[in-house]
Amino acid sequence: MQSGPGPVPMRILDVGCGLNKHPGAIGIDRNPHSNADVLCDLDRAPYPFASESFDQIRAVHVVEHVSDVIQTMEEFHRLLKPGGRLYLATPHYTDFSSFCDPTHRWHLNSFSFRYFGADHGGFGYYTQAKFREISVRLRLLALWRWLGFEFLVNRFPNFRRLWEYYLCFIVRGKSMEFEFEKVS
Repeated sequence: MQSGPGPVPMRILDVGCGLNKHPGAIGIDRNPHSNADVLCDLDRAPYPFASESFDQIRAVHVVEHVSDVIQTMEEFHRLLKPGGRLYLATPHYTDFSSFCDPTHRWHLNSFSFRYFGADHGGFGYYTQAKFREISVRLRLLALWRWLGFEFLVNRFPNFRRLWEYYLCFIVRGKSMEFEFEKVS
């Protein structure tokens, strides 16, 4: 009995891959000393790929460097297949690392990407690119993680809102990880 072709592998784009390109991904970066497969300026859309080319896009510590967050998210939306996933990681704006790198243009919090979802606070008209938030994971500085604040912030959405509004300059954040699904 002859079997058909195996499952089609996922196509993953690692944006701003640097030296640590995600295994099996196509890496893009502007730095010729990186492990990129394709060199391109991440501030100039469109990237050199056809629309709906990727099942997943990874942008690890990239979005805080781009000149236009909305344009970058729109480009990610264009490149993802329907239902494709976007993984973003970025510093929380209360972390020292958000401000100590002079190439950081944006200082973000856990609600910074709400414009792209259903809970856009009345500002959804900025873009047609829509994403559904799958998960948000915050990492806090070690003391606060040890005292249980990180668990509370990640487990209870209302506590995260309280933390962002009133506590984050005392109980400081470290980094954030987001997973989104493209909404067509």
